[in-house]
Parts: sequence; C-alpha cells; structure tokens
Amino acid sequence: MSLFKRRRFPVEIILLCVRWYCTYGISYRDLAEMMQERGVDVDPSTIFRWVQRYAPEMERRIRPYRGSRSDSWRMDETYIRVGVTGNTCFARSTSTAG
Repeated sequence: MSLFKRRRFPVEIILLCVRWYCTYGISYRDLAEMMQERGVDVDPSTIFRWVQRYAPEMERRIRPYRGSRSDSWRMDETYIRVGVTGNTCFARSTSTAG
C-alpha cells in the first residue's frame, strides 16, 4: 500500500513541502506562499498535516544513509617553542598541517 494513496496533491509537491519545512525551518504560511508563487494553491494547515504524517517516515528511511554522528569532538592544538634564551615563550597553533 502506498503511503501517498488517495492524496489530492502529487507526491512530488508533498515531499518538497515536507523537505523544505524540515530542512530550512520555513513557516507553514511562508511555505504556502512559496508554493502559490509556483502555481500550487495549498493551505498552511494542509502542509502542517503533511509534516506531521510524512516527516517521521522520511526521517526513518533517510537515517541509514546519513552516516554516523558523534556527540564528542576534539580540538587539535599544537604548542611550538618560540624562544630559547631568557624567558621561554610558547605559541599555540591550531593548524593540523604537518
């Protein structure tokens, strides 16, 4: 059974609206205006219902292709000795070029 069975709008329009809303955080009203400029008359509440219905399914299907994400990160810092006489001075460099 198709996820988009018996829908008034074409699948491409529904997916485009859901993708734009989820990716760019556009308001439903602004998204409806953008679609109207493209010749598609859709109500903001309709886009809201599309997002509620199709966004979780899209996220579930796309997740395996997005790659792994980690919550931890590290910053590489290299300290270079600048002076050898008198006071010793260290300069910090964040360059990873070797």
